[in-house]
Amino acid sequence: MAQIQRFEVGPRMSQAVVHGDTIYLAGQVNNSAKDVTGQTSAVLEQIDTLLAAAGSSKERIVTATIYLTDIKTFSQMNAAWEAWVPKGATPARTTLEANLAAPEYLVEITVVAVK
Repeated sequence: MAQIQRFEVGPRMSQAVVHGDTIYLAGQVNNSAKDVTGQTSAVLEQIDTLLAAAGSSKERIVTATIYLTDIKTFSQMNAAWEAWVPKGATPARTTLEANLAAPEYLVEITVVAVK
């Protein structure tokens, strides 16, 4: 039976869970910037950190789901995403408009990667 490893375990959730060679990240948010481009960049840095801790990297992401509070900010989010995502290693991706957990969050990203 494959072991389960958890990273940044909290009372409600873990920020990352590894089962076998699959890494599941919780939705990542960051309100250090006031615009979608800045928040997206900050979230992507968090994803880099979590994937590294779990033994992987952005080149190994297989799927990403992006939630925007306003779909009109799609191009601003993509500016940060396209600067970050590896050429030739883009994951399957879905982008949705949604209400997030707090009004200061403009973008939330969750990914699944492999080791």
